[in-house]
Amino acid sequence: MRKDLPPRYYLAHFFEFLAFFKGANAALLSDDAHGFIESFNQLDADKQCIIVRAANRKYAVIDRSQFSYAEIANPQQQIDELIEAKWFGDLHHASLQDIAGVLTKDAILRLLSEYGATQGLASLTKPVLVSRLEACINQHGWPEGLNEHTYLVCLFDAPLKYLLFLYFGNTKGRLNQFSMRDLGVMRTRGDSVSDITRFDSKADAEAAWFYASQLEKLPFLSSAQANTLAKETFPNSDGVSAMFYRDQFLYALALKLLDEHREQALLLLYQAQSDKAKEKWIRESYKDGNIDSVKEVLEHIIDSPPSDTLLAFAEDFYARKYHKKRTSAVTDMLRNASRTIDIDVSQNQQVERGVLAHYKRLGIAGWRTENRLWRSLFGLTFWAQLYEEDTLVTEFDRRPLSLKQNNFYARFGSSIEALFERLNSEDKFRHHVHKMATAHYGKVNSLFMWSSHLLEPIDALIKHGELSAIVNLLRMMSEDFASLSDGFPDIMIFDEKLRFEEVKAPGDQLRRNQLVSIQRLQRAGFEVAVTSVNWHRDPNQPYVVVDIETTGGNNSYNRITEIGMVKIVAGEVVDTYQTLINPQRRIPATITRLTGISDDMVADAPLFVEVAERIASFTDEAVFVAHNVNFDYGFIKQEFARLELPFKRPKLCTVREMRKVNPGLPSYSLANLTRHFDIKMEQHHRALSDAKAAAALLDIILTMSAETIK
Repeated sequence: MRKDLPPRYYLAHFFEFLAFFKGANAALLSDDAHGFIESFNQLDADKQCIIVRAANRKYAVIDRSQFSYAEIANPQQQIDELIEAKWFGDLHHASLQDIAGVLTKDAILRLLSEYGATQGLASLTKPVLVSRLEACINQHGWPEGLNEHTYLVCLFDAPLKYLLFLYFGNTKGRLNQFSMRDLGVMRTRGDSVSDITRFDSKADAEAAWFYASQLEKLPFLSSAQANTLAKETFPNSDGVSAMFYRDQFLYALALKLLDEHREQALLLLYQAQSDKAKEKWIRESYKDGNIDSVKEVLEHIIDSPPSDTLLAFAEDFYARKYHKKRTSAVTDMLRNASRTIDIDVSQNQQVERGVLAHYKRLGIAGWRTENRLWRSLFGLTFWAQLYEEDTLVTEFDRRPLSLKQNNFYARFGSSIEALFERLNSEDKFRHHVHKMATAHYGKVNSLFMWSSHLLEPIDALIKHGELSAIVNLLRMMSEDFASLSDGFPDIMIFDEKLRFEEVKAPGDQLRRNQLVSIQRLQRAGFEVAVTSVNWHRDPNQPYVVVDIETTGGNNSYNRITEIGMVKIVAGEVVDTYQTLINPQRRIPATITRLTGISDDMVADAPLFVEVAERIASFTDEAVFVAHNVNFDYGFIKQEFARLELPFKRPKLCTVREMRKVNPGLPSYSLANLTRHFDIKMEQHHRALSDAKAAAALLDIILTMSAETIK
């Protein structure tokens, strides 16, 4: 249940926010930010409320007519006095971003229409349209549709944004996060934190803010303006935060200049330190014929790799361009570590689930893993280092600084190695992971989501995998988390020996991050395969044909009164299930006339909760089939959702599939199709009878479509 917030809670939040800058963070304040805090504290409470309400808006441009709040006495008079005191200004002070933020694209087009023809403008992007509007305003004055006296600009926006940047550590943080926290909409860690800063120094903070704020402005700059910016002198700082934003800014600026100012763009890419900037410089410089300089850079990367991701790219590029190797590393991986299995085409929307079901039918254990297995194991193994030894500056932080800055092992290497020495057996390692999970279950973190099944694949990995390989991989993640936090294989299989498999359906590609993760798993000591899937009709694929009767057509408030299911394997009916269900509401007379099911018939029938487990097990690992499948599937999924249980199965619709194999029939209703194919119907609109009829249609569909599956 959400909480009610007291009057002037925005103001209370703002004072909570400002308290952050009374301790260690005071040293990071710019002159403007310091002046803003001092001036704000000198205002009376009504004016402070106006400022804070404006500060909580998403954009620096506000509509003063919206500031009528009971907690503020004479708000318009307060605003006039704040304008006089230079807290607010007119739209002449507005930046392109401010205007773009407060106006929709359609609103900008309407304003431009006041200046003349707008033909062709609708296809332009919003930043370009804003630039056109600014030019028109500068030349002809304000359009009548934009009342410059109604709209005001927060002249304190720059120092406020800097303070938000210091507090949240990014340009996306907003004051409304305090309200969302108090309302229960946003979960925070809730831990008390030390009086610490997220920036090394004032110079680091100001440099980081320069690059981060310039990065946000780039979309609104023309190519010429961006080129002018590129030639300016940028602030210098060796701080990790400043370098992080510097690299992002240089890369984005270079991309904007690459077509029209190529030489300047390549210089920016060369100056940046990020992997993607280096890779882009290498590719573009090679295109320009700078063969020798590119070779020198590649050899330096290979000799002293800054990251696993860049090393993988450099080795591959070097081999293909300079040693004339004909195949890429991805191709080699697909050739050397590839296996192929045939999976029923019904699994084409859930290919990993289909592969696991295939292995299960062969008696082989498997688990869905992807990134979750390794990220959760990493977080649980190193919980103390990440969330006790490392730094969380505010309760809104989820990712420790060492992961943001990618220096986790550099900072905590001795603690990490000491932990590995203690966890030198399978039992000790499992006990440690379970202890961390028990102690910290449910706590907010940026690495994984908690669930009751979280430990199942971890336990299997520890039991069946080599402990040395697990430690090797965790050490690699510690040393370069940025490169090894995703791209992990889809599934883990235990077939006498543990292995990981990256599953690829026809047309899927192996991405760079997946290649890096697979290579590192192999280097750590794990067997990894790339499993290619071929679609076919698997005769051993179970199908469960379902039909339900309900109290009405909308599953939001209507309920199931009967369910019938027919399980088919290899063309044979192997099991059936039928039961009436008490819907816990009256059955309309029209439904009773249609189905024959009355209130008296379901009075002593089981509730859905009493048959849910049977339905789940009956349909497990099977394709869910029905005539108009979304109707039956939607009702059953909704019933499980009411019990807070998941229900997810691959689906097949006999209406849709029959249209494919038998196009042109006058009707595809169940009654008409059964007549067309001479299928016996025991009792139409009763669940098991209709399910049996749909099962007969399924047999026809599978027979007729078998030849079309390649």
